[in-house]
Amino acid sequence: MSQAPKNDEPRGRTNPSSRASIEAVDPEIAGELVSLRDEIDAIDGEILDCLNRRARRVQRVGELKQGGLRGPIYIAARERDLVRSLVEANEGPFPSAGIPHVFREIISATRSLEERVRVAYLGPDGTFSHQAASRQFGAQVDFVPVTTMRDVFTMTERGDTHFGVVPVENTIEGPISVTFDALVETDVTICSEIKLEISQHLMSRTGKIEDIQKVASHPQPLAQCRGWLEANLHGIETIETTSTAAAAQLAHADEKVASIGSEVTAEVYDLLAIASGIEDHRGNTTRFLVVGRETPAPSGQDLTSAIFTVRRDQSGALHDLLGPFAKHGVNLTAVQSRPMKGKHWEYNFIVDLEGHQEDPAVQRALAEAAEVAASYKVLGSFPRALEVISETAPSAPAPAASTTPTAAPAAPAKAGTS
Repeated sequence: MSQAPKNDEPRGRTNPSSRASIEAVDPEIAGELVSLRDEIDAIDGEILDCLNRRARRVQRVGELKQGGLRGPIYIAARERDLVRSLVEANEGPFPSAGIPHVFREIISATRSLEERVRVAYLGPDGTFSHQAASRQFGAQVDFVPVTTMRDVFTMTERGDTHFGVVPVENTIEGPISVTFDALVETDVTICSEIKLEISQHLMSRTGKIEDIQKVASHPQPLAQCRGWLEANLHGIETIETTSTAAAAQLAHADEKVASIGSEVTAEVYDLLAIASGIEDHRGNTTRFLVVGRETPAPSGQDLTSAIFTVRRDQSGALHDLLGPFAKHGVNLTAVQSRPMKGKHWEYNFIVDLEGHQEDPAVQRALAEAAEVAASYKVLGSFPRALEVISETAPSAPAPAASTTPTAAPAAPAKAGTS
């Protein structure tokens, strides 16, 4: 039987070959560099030991759950608060901006020892939905790309995946109607939210703007870059696709087609950047929802979404519907209207509010609003996102801020930023 070569190099020591470049340095400096690098290697070994100690504790948690204390495998509030507390406790010099990314992967890896999480998103690989899911769950999960937004809800509702990630609104283009419709029509609940900063990039196989005859992308990026396209590619033909990744596939197949999407999309589909940051407004952010089948427990910093219908012939119905929230001191963060399918000029009202449906004040306000409404449904209570995640780099959580209530009109049906 063949035997693998024996490695006699002790853990925590730098391989002597790596010291070759030091020989030309001043002997005193060289000696200190070797010593520092040996210390770093030893610290890396301690970090590995700590990671394995953590992993064994997670395995024990999994054993307890299998013994009858079954609980959720993903608790967004716990992960959010853990990262936030680590950032606040960080004394440096390790950059606080790196902590969320590092610990998200640690949590993802150890969670996979308990159970491998499956997450559906609007594919294919490289979409903004894919990025949002990766930022939220880390790399050690099974990502399941699907062809339509509705499929994300269907697979989650059936239990084919544990969770789904869907875009719900954008700071430029507003609410994404297909997501709201699916929330109303399927038996899933909102488990958490993700806020991803979106930057749009123009890319093609050649990387040359003079080669472009068509520009392809999802309708939302095309709308977000309308001004730039008009100024720089006036009169160019645009092609709407089901996702930014699908547009990148077109660009990869035809050098005369450019696509609009993320830097990740360019890497995945081997495209060259022509122009970066071409969105018409800076600070472009898309809010995504994580949907699942279990309502998270209150975290102390939660949001609740609910949908109400009111009778068209009832004067002051919307005023009466919203009154209980003011009465019980419940802050509304958004009120949006959606047309009722099959009923002309009648609307559903989607209300986002601060607090959890188990909070006493929220319970009272929802109960009184339900008495006014013809029907209602709580879409979910979930921990609010306390950070806007950069598309290209991790960021440290920012202090939570109260949101001013807004009213948004019904949006045309779109497949969402993807």
